[in-house]
Amino acid sequence: MAVPETAEAGRRFEPFALLSFQTRIAEVYQSRLAAAFDGYIAATEAANRAWIDATKPLTPAQAWGEATGYWTDFAQRSLLLWDTLRRRGNDWLAHEAAGKPPLIAFDYEIVADARRYARPANYALVRIVAPSGVAADPDKRPYVIIDPRAGHEPGIGGFKTDSEVGVALRAGHPVYMVIFFPEPVPGQTLADVTLAEAEFLRVVRARHPTRGKPVIVGNCQGGWAAIMMGALEPDGAGPIVMNGAPMSYWAGNDAENPMRYAGGMLGGSWTALLASDLGGGRFDGAHLVENFEALNPANTYFGKAYNLFAKIDTEAPRYLDFERWWGGYFLMNREEIGWIVDNLFVGNRLASGRAEWAPGKAFDLRALRSPIILFASLGDNITPPQQAFNWVADLYPTTEDLKANGQVIVGLMHESVGHLGIFVSAGVARREHTQIVDLLDYIEHLPPGLYGMKVEEQHVDGAVRYDAVLHEVRVEDLQKLQKYARKDEIPFAAVERISRVNAAAYERFAHPVVEALVRPEVAPLLRALHPLRARRWALSDLNPFLAPLGGWADLVRSHRVMRDETGPLAAAERRAAAGIMAGWDLYRDLRDAAAENLFFTVYGTMSLTSPAASADRIATGAGRPDVGEPAGRIDEGGFTDAAVRAGLLVARLGRNQRRLSTFKRIRALVGRDVGLLAMPTEAAAQVVRRQAAFVEREPEQALATLPNLVPSAEERGRLLDILGRLASHSDLEPEQRALMQRLQELLGPERLPGSRPESDVAAGREHGSEPARRKAG
Repeated sequence: MAVPETAEAGRRFEPFALLSFQTRIAEVYQSRLAAAFDGYIAATEAANRAWIDATKPLTPAQAWGEATGYWTDFAQRSLLLWDTLRRRGNDWLAHEAAGKPPLIAFDYEIVADARRYARPANYALVRIVAPSGVAADPDKRPYVIIDPRAGHEPGIGGFKTDSEVGVALRAGHPVYMVIFFPEPVPGQTLADVTLAEAEFLRVVRARHPTRGKPVIVGNCQGGWAAIMMGALEPDGAGPIVMNGAPMSYWAGNDAENPMRYAGGMLGGSWTALLASDLGGGRFDGAHLVENFEALNPANTYFGKAYNLFAKIDTEAPRYLDFERWWGGYFLMNREEIGWIVDNLFVGNRLASGRAEWAPGKAFDLRALRSPIILFASLGDNITPPQQAFNWVADLYPTTEDLKANGQVIVGLMHESVGHLGIFVSAGVARREHTQIVDLLDYIEHLPPGLYGMKVEEQHVDGAVRYDAVLHEVRVEDLQKLQKYARKDEIPFAAVERISRVNAAAYERFAHPVVEALVRPEVAPLLRALHPLRARRWALSDLNPFLAPLGGWADLVRSHRVMRDETGPLAAAERRAAAGIMAGWDLYRDLRDAAAENLFFTVYGTMSLTSPAASADRIATGAGRPDVGEPAGRIDEGGFTDAAVRAGLLVARLGRNQRRLSTFKRIRALVGRDVGLLAMPTEAAAQVVRRQAAFVEREPEQALATLPNLVPSAEERGRLLDILGRLASHSDLEPEQRALMQRLQELLGPERLPGSRPESDVAAGREHGSEPARRKAG
């Protein structure tokens, strides 16, 4: 959605700018309406063509057989569908009665329980027990996986054997997960949660003192939890992986990301406070899950059930497994959800350094020096790539700022997988998560910068292999992810201001009344009547009308009559289903277009006419980080410094990409000889950062002073041997080979301190040296 062309336009009322803005709003709205109807027509036409192509003339006998077979199968499928829904309800009741334990596909043991801490929280740290045949490698660093507390229960990171947990275990890493319990501790705040997670990190480090700093993996909202933990404990955090993690909540594109308007359409954070008061001071996570489901009403209200109906003989186990996790709704304290909505959903304060965990103490993301991997998907409408990546530009406005701060950030983009698929898809686990785990063994030896990561698929001898390719990009390139150069984020600053006003009014006038009317004893009843819960317990054995379903379903399974999937009646069913889905999609598109249009009409106009618009902060980022000089002088260092500098000098002249397979080959060839692997991880990273800074800023001087780092003939011989092995096993560019020749000349024995260049020796022979002349005289 278009916004004012300059920040100045957001500071004063300009009738022409306002008219232009409103005209653009109308144009975008009209184009969205046209696209919605075009999509509906295209979907229905495709469904009609498929139905016509499948229709064929039948004899009366064939028509009779088709009808009896189809309708018998239809009746059986319907009964099996209702029985599956009954089993879902029974599973939900059993899970609730068991206390909603985490649905992790691996055995685990609790090693720390934050409910017993001085500042208690309903969190715990568990160690994943490796399955039979999988052993941890004592040389590998531990993993700490944080699942989102976004309404449902923990476990998504280890929901399947092919998952983040499974991939890390198979790679030999000890794995821990941060879980949470259904009920928050009374008085618990988000600061208590973050402090508990920081303590968990110290526990893991104490259990594995000889290994590298733990890798922290944050899923969805667990991503910002991971980075806040790292900000509080920067010296204890290893690489941080953020999967589908929203960090820039105002970001997104018009016609693509409807959830970003929710805060404005609801008037800010006061609705979360109201929902908490109706819950007796507890916010029901079912409200968040309901928001997710509303994003795709076609799937929520028809598609998921129809897919189960169409594949009833094979789909039920997978459906029940997922619904068991999806239906576990957890609670938050009023203070927790209030902080999250104010600082993240509406306020977007984390990357700008305004999110405080205590009065006067904000989370400082610039304190982080750990490498960060960001994994997002273009098919994710809950956490779009803009929300996963834009905070980098807020924290580091330029590429030079990021490099000067010694930060390594790698971005991985999937083309199509949805939000949940990032965490639970077995294909994504085998492809993307496996490569991420592999890369983490090398990421701390990368020079600072922003990298794009791509996973390439290779077919070798009938087997599928994957290779990760990194190419350096500029922070400024992140602007390409979002239309309008992020100026469409300006109206969200108006939402933040309105939210503060509405929340203050609610707290003063409505909160005391609602709190007095809704007693804590009533809250469980209200939660039980929430539609997401009611449709589970109502379709269970608690319902006496469903009592016969189990026996009937067993009878049907033993006497199944399968329809002809290529027959005209099955084709007609699929055509009807496609038509229903298209209708729901049309409703969704019209709804989202109307909401977006209303949002920008109200808040965009408000931003144009309000003198308090925050356009400057949005357009220029959170502020320039402190930029320091690299530690040490450019002509100081040892053998490892020299080897790293030589490698960086050669690499900068090559193709702008780095392959994971190349990292492995280089480590196998010269990894032990360079010396980085024998150093503590942080010390090795410091060497790479320091030498990368020299090469980035003064490449010619870095080359000229390289011999000073290896003054002895033995060291120079070792370095030349390393360079020679790399050259013989690498496909170098002509410029790189020329530099290799120059390095050989610089580091040759004739260049040792105290030696004379060969040209001087030759000149001495021709003209006679000074001592020789004196002797002859």
